[in-house]
Amino acid sequence: TRSRLLLHFSSHLKMAKFSALSALALVASTSAFAPASVSRTNSLALNAEMSKAVPFIKAPEGTKGWVGDVGLDPLNFSEYFDMKWLRESEIKHGRAAMLATVGFVMQQYWTLPGMIAVADSNMAPTAAGPSSMLQIVCWLGVLEWWSNKGNITMENMFEDPDREPGNFGFDPMGLSVGKSQEEMDEMKLKEIKNGRLAMLAIGGMIHHNWVTNSPLF
Repeated sequence: TRSRLLLHFSSHLKMAKFSALSALALVASTSAFAPASVSRTNSLALNAEMSKAVPFIKAPEGTKGWVGDVGLDPLNFSEYFDMKWLRESEIKHGRAAMLATVGFVMQQYWTLPGMIAVADSNMAPTAAGPSSMLQIVCWLGVLEWWSNKGNITMENMFEDPDREPGNFGFDPMGLSVGKSQEEMDEMKLKEIKNGRLAMLAIGGMIHHNWVTNSPLF
């Protein structure tokens, strides 16, 4: 009797295993023919979060909606600092770099009256001397102070919530007159892109002269 019970239990166990395997096979076969809309939706959502500039990193949230945003902020500055301050810093550095690239080349071929001519532009500050360089620093500091009514720190630079980063009302050629918002955004994008390129360019120029110990051209 005991052996019959064991035989009966063994047969029921085998049947249960067979039923479980059959169910798993059925689920696997049906999922193979299921629509991929859910996975496609998840894939699109994932791609929407990725950077346009570097597709294998996530796009930062803080830069969204700003002109020139390509989803690149590897150090997450936009998460810790005011985006208005960051944008104004980028614009100012870009403008300075655009002027610097022109001045770096001009220095090799033309010298201000009363200054010592040097072929290597890296040597121009040394040739000009500390007094000339201090004058430049001081007058630029005055200009910085005057341009925003003395609000030059990160804490008070944007006390006026309507102040647009980089906009100091300086447009002597009237390039912004009569422009739509879309056209203005396009001009801002051009300035930002040229400024970014100039920052890379002036760095390359300076290091070229350092490495080769010779003029740019």
